[in-house]
Amino acid sequence: MNERPRRARPVAPTKPALSREYIAATALVLVDDIGRDRFSMRKLGAELGVDPMAVYRYFTDQEELFDGIAEALFTELDARSLPWLGPWRDLAEQYARRLRDTLLAHPHAVPIFATRPVRSPEAIDTGNRMVELMTGAGFTPGLALRVLRCLREFTVGHALALAVLRLGGERRSRKPAPDSPDYNLLARGADDAGRGDHFDLGLTALLDGFADLVD
Repeated sequence: MNERPRRARPVAPTKPALSREYIAATALVLVDDIGRDRFSMRKLGAELGVDPMAVYRYFTDQEELFDGIAEALFTELDARSLPWLGPWRDLAEQYARRLRDTLLAHPHAVPIFATRPVRSPEAIDTGNRMVELMTGAGFTPGLALRVLRCLREFTVGHALALAVLRLGGERRSRKPAPDSPDYNLLARGADDAGRGDHFDLGLTALLDGFADLVD
């Protein structure tokens, strides 16, 4: 009598080992899904499939974890593929655009990035290389850093404003409708300007002004 061959047991997928990078990446996904205000270490532990206390072996508290989320966002920017061999202006422009696009892909996480410095080795190396390229173009190190701070603050602030709109802020707008007697030039200007269309205008004006500093 022939025996029926035994069916092989399915192999359970291997769960990634915990690490700072994996935990921060998972936390970013969770923030994307439920928002910063509803985030908790308990919910993160459930997402990871571990006791929440396990996270504290890698991050001392939630604030440090949020530092890790900011670092994960910077990593997503992929600074290594920026045009490092071109002029400083091309590099600065592409950095600002890529930072904006990365942040707007994670609107719930923009306030996290906006409220803490990013001090990962990759971020420090990127900043150092940008200052080095700009000093070669005639900037002093101090002036180069001020320029980069201006670009970062403009870009992050712009992303923060758009993130608020995408998360429901526009529903609270009190702008009068075109057929309202209160419709004025400011309201018309808002309709003509659109939402977010001023990023290119502001970035170009900044870069033109910075270029004049070393011409």
